[in-house]
Parts: sequence; C-alpha cells; structure tokens
Amino acid sequence: MTSEKPHTPSPELDPPFTVRSPPLQSAPFVLCSPHSGRIYPKEFLAQSRLDAKTLRKSEDCFVDELFCGAAELGVPLIAARFPRAYLDVNREPYELDPELFADPLPDYANSQSVRVVGGLGTIARIVADGEEIYRSRLGVDEALARIERLYFPFHAALEALIASTKAQFGYCILIDCHSMPSAQTAQSNGPRPDFVLGDRFGAACDPRLTRFLRDTLATEGYDVQLNRPYAGGYITEHYGRPYRGVQALQMEINRALYLDEARFVATPGFNRIKGDLTRIAAMLFSEVPAMIERRAAAE
Repeated sequence: MTSEKPHTPSPELDPPFTVRSPPLQSAPFVLCSPHSGRIYPKEFLAQSRLDAKTLRKSEDCFVDELFCGAAELGVPLIAARFPRAYLDVNREPYELDPELFADPLPDYANSQSVRVVGGLGTIARIVADGEEIYRSRLGVDEALARIERLYFPFHAALEALIASTKAQFGYCILIDCHSMPSAQTAQSNGPRPDFVLGDRFGAACDPRLTRFLRDTLATEGYDVQLNRPYAGGYITEHYGRPYRGVQALQMEINRALYLDEARFVATPGFNRIKGDLTRIAAMLFSEVPAMIERRAAAE
C-alpha cells in the first residue's frame, strides 16, 4: 500500500527533465526537446482508457537523441522525461479543458484557447489522432500538481539556459526540436514535407536565420516548408523576442525519415538524420553568430 496521494506526480518522473550541458558552451544556441519524454507513470496508464502504445502517438519519439550530436558540439540540450500526453510544456501553464475535469477550474485558467478547444491543452484530453485519453474526469488538484512539479521546473531550467547564454554571448538562439506524423490529416493537402520551420511568421526569429536553415536543409536534399502547417507553439512564441536578444525557431521533422511509426522503433534512416542534423548544426554554430552580430552592428 502506498501513501502517495493520487494527485502527486509519480516519483518515476524525478527528475522531470534532463539537461546535457557542455563543459564550456561554444555557441549562443540552446536546444529544447519538450515532447520526446517517454516515461509513462503507472498511475497515468491506469487512468487512461488507451494502452501505452496508443498514447505514444503524441510523442516526438527519439527527437532528443537525434539532436545529441548537435549538443556535443558545445551547446546545452534540455529534454522533458514526461510524455506530452501527460503534460505539455509547449502550452501556457494553465490551458485547461473544462470537459476534462470533475470540478470547476480556477479563474486564471485559459479554457478558451484554440488548443484547449481541440483537446490539446496543458493537460491533453486526446492523443494526436483524436482518441480520448482518460476513463473518467480528473480532479483539478491533480492537474495543478503536475503543472507545479513538472511544468514550472522545466521552464525555469529553460529560462536559466537562455539567460546564461545571453550573459555569455549577448544573445541566444533557441531551437525548439519536434517531430510530426507522416500520415496525412483531413485538413492537409499533398505529402508532408521533410521539415517544417516555424518562426511565428518572422515575429520570433530573424528571418535570415530561418532562411539560412531552410536553404541549408534544402541543399542536403530535404523538402522544407516555412510556418505551414506549424508556425511554432508556446515555447517559440513566448521566448522568441528578437528585440530582447532571444531568437526562437521551431523545427519539425517528418517521422517517416527516421521512425517506424507503428512500432516506435528507429529505422536505418535514424543515423542519417542524426548525422545530417549534427553537420547542419556545425554550420549554424559557425556561421549564424556572425550574421546576427553584423545585423546588430548595422542597427
């Protein structure tokens, strides 16, 4: 018998995230992987009407590992250990769906956002393909406990990495790392690209940086789109403040390039993608700082 209260986040998620920090940071970049967590707490699985395999449809499987090579070039990488289906840090802290909870939400909750209405708030009601996650409604205390013990520590750590990078280099470039399903949705037309870069249509990142990364990926033979269908989520929008010295750019990778999406195992393409990302990161780390600094000097 356990004394752990139902609304206490699982000890399996202690610590809630990992940070790979180089002994000496060599470039003004921070890498973030908010959706690659793959520790599904036992009590969460018991609450869910879905099996663990179905829950993983929302997971950016192995994205943190794809960017390990880039991090080893001398920049920090923060990655959530908890899954997106359990808590989504790429949302406002209190984007909560009233349909999911047994009691009233606090007044400060945002229950009307497009993401909440779609079932994908801070505590998701559905997985990526629209299946309901929970057997019954949750208590609000449980949601607030997840947010307090997982969400806020993750963002505090991310903010600290951004602040230390700014202190060392004068500015920071945040790359928010994600993957996207290859399967077509009812709203999409034509095949999914290999990569989608989202900079909130230029509001979160210097467009020259976005174009440089797009052109570099294209030179490697990849099909790249900008801002459609993903312009960047909360992390890109919240942290991307070029006028305050923080550029934020979201990168979505087509899972078909590296993953067996039915079995959640890496395909032979994994090593190619990881190698290409590491080589492209090396180019970014060496060339983009001069680009940003020249613009700052001109202004």
